[in-house]
Amino acid sequence: METLSLLLAGFAVALTPTNIALGLFGAFAGTLVGALPGLGPANGIAILIPLVFSLGLGADSAMILLLCVYYGAMYGGRISSIMLNIPGDEPAIMTTLDGYPMARQGRAEAALAISAVASFVGATISIIALMFFAPWLASFAIRFGSAEYFALYILAFSAITSVTGARPLKTLIATIVGLMFATIGLDPGTGVPRYTFGLLELYEGVDFIVALVGLFAVSELLAFIDAHIRGAQEPVRVGSITRAVREVAGTWATMLRSSVVGFVGGILPGAGASLGAFLAYSLERRLNDKGGTFGKGDKRGVAAPEAGNNAGVSGGLVPLLALGVPASGTMAILLAMLVSLGITPGPLLFENEPDLVWGLIAALYVANVVLLVMNLPLIGLFVRMLSTPTWALMPSVTLVAFVGIYSISHSPFDILTMTFFGVLGYLFRRLEISLVPIVLGLVLGGPMETNLRRTLNLSDGEWSALFSSPIAITLWVMAGVVIVLPMLLRRRR
Repeated sequence: METLSLLLAGFAVALTPTNIALGLFGAFAGTLVGALPGLGPANGIAILIPLVFSLGLGADSAMILLLCVYYGAMYGGRISSIMLNIPGDEPAIMTTLDGYPMARQGRAEAALAISAVASFVGATISIIALMFFAPWLASFAIRFGSAEYFALYILAFSAITSVTGARPLKTLIATIVGLMFATIGLDPGTGVPRYTFGLLELYEGVDFIVALVGLFAVSELLAFIDAHIRGAQEPVRVGSITRAVREVAGTWATMLRSSVVGFVGGILPGAGASLGAFLAYSLERRLNDKGGTFGKGDKRGVAAPEAGNNAGVSGGLVPLLALGVPASGTMAILLAMLVSLGITPGPLLFENEPDLVWGLIAALYVANVVLLVMNLPLIGLFVRMLSTPTWALMPSVTLVAFVGIYSISHSPFDILTMTFFGVLGYLFRRLEISLVPIVLGLVLGGPMETNLRRTLNLSDGEWSALFSSPIAITLWVMAGVVIVLPMLLRRRR
């Protein structure tokens, strides 16, 4: 009852005219930002930070605006993933695996409807979990040290094969390539440049957004040109809304499972919505891919990552608010905003700033409903994008990607880097090597190396420290099972 009374007080904060207007604007702006390849929630929030200070918003209003942008970007990221095979942000990468094949099969309406409903379900369940389980989950997450995080990343990489298909050698090659790119830049321990070739632009490493847009947007254009030359490009067929509704009805169990998995994945600092989407898709494929339909347009392959990534957003608020530890780059920006507004996140935040915390939770409820109501009627508009001739659509999208990347850094070097990754992505596609392991290597390679070196430094080089806790041992065992079990099952078959 105390929780419910606090939530009602939060709604009193969130439903003021000013905060309602800010939430609606944030949800709409976030959807647009998420739909544009290469921008994503972090850049959307960064763009609006000057507006927060120019308007003189209080901490509650500012955080409501920025969190609604974050939620909107999670919704919007699915649009280009499904329609163009170009993820709008990191978590949307997993949606491309089955969302784009569904669109190619004339089921774009179904994919968009499933993703919208799954996003709503995942966000709603995770918000409820955030309300009731935040203290307990925060106490569990704080038990993760550097050894546990390293084991978690090993588990994530060992599970890549289950996501990208039964080609372990090609998956291993792509993973190693991603990890190699993650080592470019200054050594985190000594500050010595690594693999920079004397280029100052590489001292900070490879920009993930630049690589992401190149691997997907530019390579998609090159793949289209290649298919057009060879006459292999098939026209996209448009389905019906009635069929879309029927397909949504068959994914409820997937949405519920993936919401729980995504929320737990989002809690872990350094993981966030990306890991939530990855774990949800991986689990669903393990449970239900009996006929090899995942990756070929299975509707559960859309519902799982969409529910997982939106649940991961609320999960990421647990370490942010309760521990002051950001779960992702976007959460790090929100943490900086809280500190700049005079708010200190930590265990006492719920007691010292109840209006802020519960106002945010209530605003998430409102934003979630608004985004569902806003996105479902627009499915027809999104699908009509497919009626645009591909020869006109693909260059336009690529132009938007180039302009978007240049507008972020104003660096010609980023344009060249994006083009390089576009060519690399095209070559990998021709070799039928998944791009997902490269992306995960880029995302997880840095924190994976940092946690490994921290563990070894604290233990004076003793490798046994990597297996020093029950949590770490459990994760290592799970990684071993994930690697060995598929090989045993294939040999048995």
